[in-house]
Formats: sequence, C-alpha cells, structure tokens
Amino acid sequence: MIKKAVLAPVLLLLGVYLFLNPGGSTGVGTIFATFWPTLFVIPLGLFFHWLHFSLMNSKHKGLLIPGGILLGAGVVSQIATLFDLWAVMWPGYILAVALGLFEFYWLGSRNKWLLIPINILTVIGLLFFAVFSLDSVLHHVVFVQPLVALAVLLGGAWLLVDRKPKTK
Repeated sequence: MIKKAVLAPVLLLLGVYLFLNPGGSTGVGTIFATFWPTLFVIPLGLFFHWLHFSLMNSKHKGLLIPGGILLGAGVVSQIATLFDLWAVMWPGYILAVALGLFEFYWLGSRNKWLLIPINILTVIGLLFFAVFSLDSVLHHVVFVQPLVALAVLLGGAWLLVDRKPKTK
C-alpha cells in the first residue's frame, strides 16, 4: 500500500515530464535536477505531517510548522523548476512560512496572536506575487509599451490643455 502511495505520484510526474519534454535529455542528472523538490523537500514536509498525525497522536503541534513550511516550499520550488519561473515564484517562500504558521494555528491551540504574523506574511507574499507576475507579463507582451507611452502622452497633453480659467 505504501509503495503504491509513494511510487504512483513519482511515476505520474515522471510520465508527464517525459510527455512534455519530447526529444529532450532524460538522463539521471536531468531528472534529479528537475524533480529535486518532489524527491527530497515535499516528502520531508509530508514526513513531519505524518509524525504529527500518526506517530505522535497529534500531541506535538510544533511539528506542523516545519511540515507546512517544507511542503509549501517544495511545491513552490517544483513549479519554479518545471516552468523556469524563479523570478516570479520566490514570494511563495514567504507564503510557505505563513502556511506552516497557519497549520499550527488551525490544528493547534488557536492562539489569536498567531494571526498577526500569518496575515502579514500572507499579504506581503500575495502583494509580491501580484507585482512580479504583472511585471513578468508586461515584459512578455510587446504591444504594452506603446499603450503605456500613449497613455502618458495623453495625460501630459490633458494637463497642458486645462480648460478651466484661473481665478485670482
């Protein structure tokens, strides 16, 4: 049962990679370089969750913090590695810390003071995601720069041709 639970996602991920990368190099080093988060980081995060829920009978709530952080960071790293989005995905590491703290809050003692750093980290992470995603999209779209230039020119012309007479 455990072999199926571990081997099945690995084989599915490898199959998707091979399907989406036809004719590319598929050596052992390439596979390790592409799937290192799935092979090392995500299983470690799941291990902390397994320790908390199975072995420790949910007594040691502190295991949820590193488990959530490693799970979130592993997912962010895997997406960034697969799609070469490191410049856009780095705020996910801030959200990974927020995820670990939120798991501790939700499944722990529900200390309301934990919501302060959780909310701060979440807002900062989402704000950086929005800014860097928008920046990445604007750099890939060629026709945006002339539109921005036209908007700036029209704004400047509108300010110059202000129709209201100045009263003294």
